[in-house]
Amino acid sequence: MVDSPKLPIGRQVRHYRRKNGNRSQAAIAGLCGITERYLSLIETGKKTPSPDVLARLARELGVPMSALLSDEPHPESGVSLSTVPDIARALMGYTGVRAGAAVTPAELRDRVEEAWRTWQTSEERFSEVEQVLPQLIADVECAVRAYRTGEESRARREVLRTSADLYGLLRSYCRRTGRLDLALMVADRARRAAEDADDPIRLAAAHWNFGHCLLSQEGGADEAGEIAEAAVQQLQDVPDSDEKAAMQGALELVCVVADAQSRRWWHARQRLEEQAAPLAQRAGEANIQWTVFGPTNIHLHALSIEMLAGEGAEGLRLADEVDISRLPSRERQFTFTLEVARCYDLRRDDAAVLVHLLDLEKLSPQDMVRSKLATDMVLGLLDRVRPTYRRQTLGLAERLGVV
Repeated sequence: MVDSPKLPIGRQVRHYRRKNGNRSQAAIAGLCGITERYLSLIETGKKTPSPDVLARLARELGVPMSALLSDEPHPESGVSLSTVPDIARALMGYTGVRAGAAVTPAELRDRVEEAWRTWQTSEERFSEVEQVLPQLIADVECAVRAYRTGEESRARREVLRTSADLYGLLRSYCRRTGRLDLALMVADRARRAAEDADDPIRLAAAHWNFGHCLLSQEGGADEAGEIAEAAVQQLQDVPDSDEKAAMQGALELVCVVADAQSRRWWHARQRLEEQAAPLAQRAGEANIQWTVFGPTNIHLHALSIEMLAGEGAEGLRLADEVDISRLPSRERQFTFTLEVARCYDLRRDDAAVLVHLLDLEKLSPQDMVRSKLATDMVLGLLDRVRPTYRRQTLGLAERLGVV
């Protein structure tokens, strides 16, 4: 337990919960793995959280632990860890109706594709897309309204496709910023836009989006697998193409992860080898609908299965076969390096863990600060690391704001 019951932890937790998104006690408690009642007792000063719970609260509230132990509100961080309010307001339609003529379908397509390129390749992807998303949401919604009626069916379909692609990006952004409620909402918007556009590939991508939202929720694995399997069946009537193979493969990987999360290790390995891998060979190293599906992603999921199964040695053996330089997504490169670090962590190879954590910080500092697994490994290192590595580990923890 934290030593002094006089520390104003409860007041600070309540302050930052309301200030950083005004999220409910139920939402924060669920993400931290505690009950709503326990969080209420913490905020009213009747309970003092353990250091582990305190670290989880700080991470979900987007502040350093020191902010929750301070008598004064912590100074604003230069990094936003939650969904930017302007984006949430734009999604809710609180920004008002856009004035003037609708942006052309071609311009919208270029802007959405540029936003996707930024999201997948920039080491400052959160802050960069946050600058363009609010206006882009407003412009896409305006175009959808403008082309909803009339005789320009080709333009209408292109705008709806662009809308589906934008909401696919927003699903990833909202999930990574801790707003699973918004992630589910925009995944549904992507699905509706794909249906209205009569685009089966984008509809499959929308179901892939739903699957990833559910995989992020406690107990959501089985439902994610069911949605992905249903989407695979819907694709059976679509003519064969590389796009179809890539989307079917990406959906198979949702099922693989669902099996792994449910501890069905052999089912996950079998599905990866027998269902997903042949589709990857057909599709090649593609990035259809920004899924990054291909042979390299198959290897990454093989590593993920072994990491989740606690088989660190086998995971590291598989990692030696992967060349992540071929991946077009910085996020997938980050995930691979993170899982390699975790495999070393399972073996208590602290020097290798530290090396990979420092690589993660260089690769994507904005992802690093948002990764629960990464910060958990940093805190674990602090508890046990040898003096030789303690200075570097402490410096990393301070930069992440967890000490």
